[in-house]
Amino acid sequence: MSNIHAVLMAAMTLVVAAPMVGQDVPAQRTVGELIATLKSDVSQKDKADACRELARVGTKEAVPVLASLLADEKLAHMARYALEPIPDPAVDEALRAALGRLKGRRLVGVICSIGARRDGQALPLLAKLLRDGDADVAQAAARAIGRLGTVEAATALQHALTGVTAANQLALCEGLFRCAAALNAEGRRAEALAIYDRLRDLPGPQQVRGGALCAAILVRQHDGLPLLAEHLRSPDYVLFAAAIRAAQQLRDPGTTSVLIDALGQSPDDRQIPMILALGKRRDCAAMPALMAKAKASPKPVRLAAIRSLAELGQAKALPTLLESLGDTERDVAQAGQESLAALPGREVDAAVMALFADANADRRLTALALIGRRRMKSAMAGVLKAAGESDPQIRSAALRRLGELGGPAELPALFDMLRGTQSQDFDAVEAAIRGVLLRLERPEPYADKLTAMLAQASPAQKSSVLRILGSIGGASALKTVRAALGDPNAEVQAVAIRTLIAWKTPDIAPELLSAARSADNPSHKTLALRAYLGWAARADLPADQRLAMCRQAAQLAQRTEEQRQLLSALGNIDSPEALALIMPYLSASATKNEAAVAAVSAAERLLKRPDAAVLAAKLVEPLQKVAEAAVPPPLAQRAKAALQQAQRTIQRKEP
Repeated sequence: MSNIHAVLMAAMTLVVAAPMVGQDVPAQRTVGELIATLKSDVSQKDKADACRELARVGTKEAVPVLASLLADEKLAHMARYALEPIPDPAVDEALRAALGRLKGRRLVGVICSIGARRDGQALPLLAKLLRDGDADVAQAAARAIGRLGTVEAATALQHALTGVTAANQLALCEGLFRCAAALNAEGRRAEALAIYDRLRDLPGPQQVRGGALCAAILVRQHDGLPLLAEHLRSPDYVLFAAAIRAAQQLRDPGTTSVLIDALGQSPDDRQIPMILALGKRRDCAAMPALMAKAKASPKPVRLAAIRSLAELGQAKALPTLLESLGDTERDVAQAGQESLAALPGREVDAAVMALFADANADRRLTALALIGRRRMKSAMAGVLKAAGESDPQIRSAALRRLGELGGPAELPALFDMLRGTQSQDFDAVEAAIRGVLLRLERPEPYADKLTAMLAQASPAQKSSVLRILGSIGGASALKTVRAALGDPNAEVQAVAIRTLIAWKTPDIAPELLSAARSADNPSHKTLALRAYLGWAARADLPADQRLAMCRQAAQLAQRTEEQRQLLSALGNIDSPEALALIMPYLSASATKNEAAVAAVSAAERLLKRPDAAVLAAKLVEPLQKVAEAAVPPPLAQRAKAALQQAQRTIQRKEP
């Protein structure tokens, strides 16, 4: 009955004492050595580490010294952490002895440890603490007694319920829940039920009554059905909700009949949770009742019934769900569509295809949506045909499905559509082709087929082809896109440059450099150069490659923003050669600060490298220039500090 226990504890939302957590200490010491550490004048940390080790290797010999620490404000927690795992009765004796001499938090800690060890001999002592004036102590005692899980423990807790404060009552109830769960797990069903029945009749917290009722029904199983039926009609919503929770978990097949009987005699707001419970039980015996509710009930009840029909997973629900698709209430129609999407089986697929063949455009659109949600790849032939129909809504929806589910078999037809499509469909056809290609393991071979379209294509078609090529990548696609920069149409050129700068693989770098040097459109040159510099700043590329790229870009970077982008890339390259490229920009007022930041950042990283002694001499002059330049004081200070480090490194190297 561990599931029952979990439900009850969640329902009660009670605070449970957290287990103490430690960590392994690598050093291996004997018990004697660890005891000696605890008796010595070492630091608190050293003693805490010794306790951690004793938690793994401790024996009876360690008990006295650990027990002496239970009153220590700083080490009591670690002492209990060490004591709890030691398998010797001496630990229980020491913990019981501590109950009479501790107070406050340290007493609460010892009580928790007694509960963790389930020391039955401590019950009389713990029972006295149930009336303690310190609420924390009384509540800890209640929970510890609950962990004992015996009839005697339950009796002690029940006796303490009389006249208890509201806060302490909750802890006592938690203890009783624990006792009942333990007793039931041991097969002592009658004793467990006696506790649950006492708790559900207890005037007090709602979560206690609800949790106890749920457990009382679940423990009784078939014999709990009358109790379930009674509380499905209870005016107390807490008890009604507890009965619903129990109904969802009861395995007895008679539960479905009890729910259906109550369903016909309950107001609408109670019917909804009952219907949902029937769905979660997935008992086909509920099908007639749910179909009836889905057809003729107030909207909230119909919605619940339609959704629960899907949970039953039976094709018998098809007529009802298909009927709901045409409902005038949008929420009902949407719920029907969602349930059909979730309902498994070929019969449902066949029903969707029949819907797709309907003459009504709205029903066909619904069918297309269901084809997508059900991932019906078998429907692609029909969907491909629909993509060529005159109705723009049908055409658009069909193209979306092709993009989501289509494969190589659909690509030739999609390519034909791209060649002959109307302008308003370019985006949809393009998206469909791109969706299919991107799902292929190797889309690159299709680049040549796409390139072949360009000779007879309109500017709009060319633009679509270029964007598709950019999404699949590869050398062939890259060559085609690069060539399109020379197209006579300005829009095609613009698409080509946008595709190049968005390329996802580093093989684009030479093409970007070439475009930055030779593109006819000045704007395209600028875009290409900035994209090229973006690749030069990529830390995932080798430093030598990035340095070479920066050298090439330095010849082209004329605008201030381009120069600043270049400096940012150089500042992330750990190379004295990068510093050499940075330094000319230190003398220009527009780039002085960026150059200083790049130079200092690069130098600081170089001085941390293993070969710093070899590199330091090359850093002195650049750092001196930065330190002497008119840069912000914090930056100048960084330069001076790096300069001093470089000079010290040189001195250490000299004989």
